[in-house]
Amino acid sequence: MFCCAAQARNFRDAAQQLAVSPQVVTRVVRELEDTLGEPLFHRSTRGVRLTAFGAQLVERARSALAGVEALFPVRGQPGQVNETTSGLVRVTAPRFLGRAPLMATLAPLLAAHPGLVLDLRLSEVRADVVDQQIDIGVRIGPMRDSGFVARAVAQVHFHVVATPTLVARVGAPQTIAELLDQRPCTAMIDLNNGRPWNWLFRGSRQQAPAVPAFVTDDPEAEQAAVLAGIGFGQLPDFLAQPALREGRLVSVLDAEAPKPWPVHVYRARQSPVPARVRLVFEALVQGLAKLPSSSA
Repeated sequence: MFCCAAQARNFRDAAQQLAVSPQVVTRVVRELEDTLGEPLFHRSTRGVRLTAFGAQLVERARSALAGVEALFPVRGQPGQVNETTSGLVRVTAPRFLGRAPLMATLAPLLAAHPGLVLDLRLSEVRADVVDQQIDIGVRIGPMRDSGFVARAVAQVHFHVVATPTLVARVGAPQTIAELLDQRPCTAMIDLNNGRPWNWLFRGSRQQAPAVPAFVTDDPEAEQAAVLAGIGFGQLPDFLAQPALREGRLVSVLDAEAPKPWPVHVYRARQSPVPARVRLVFEALVQGLAKLPSSSA
């Protein structure tokens, strides 16, 4: 009110701009003068004029107001970065998903929104959304937490695969036991417990290779080991399909394949949801829906 009154010819004009009564402006200015212990205006029948102290104060006040207004930018002004999509968004996703599908979605988003900053953490360790201040997560498998807004965007099929050369050398297994007990296999370490992940089979059966020929905690390293002919591996669509189409890998025991697992994009239930978080969330939903699959 003080800044508006300082710019107006009189308190009545200031009151009209502020949609209040002149008495309110007069009272507020008087209270400010009492608080500061200095007169801010010279008053006369022709109007008001700032005192020397008031002129110094109004410059400082305008700078302070400009800083406050910067916290609440006007949206949609031409030629300006849209501040509502600026800022940091923290995303967690499993390395098992692979870097390529994520970056194919996120890189164009960053190019289109220069003020957006993404902090992407890839790990199979389950993230504590609150402690790690995670905005958005990607999970393969069922969502058991009711505290999230989750969207199922795709399904992941799993294939037991090997190189044609390895299959020709050791033979294609005819049973799960023959595969896991008598053939060289790869294994992925579950970083949540330090043990190898179980392989998934039809009827919810789960079992790990007896004596794996190659062990790693990196999904792309396991993919490379399978492509190098070190052993049979169970890989998801997005890691197996390109090599299957090219004939560099073949699948075995297809009749024992498990039901596909869902891919979820999720965020914490909070309100309001920042526009930048909604933007990244929807982009991941649309982008990960295009994951390679067995039906592709």
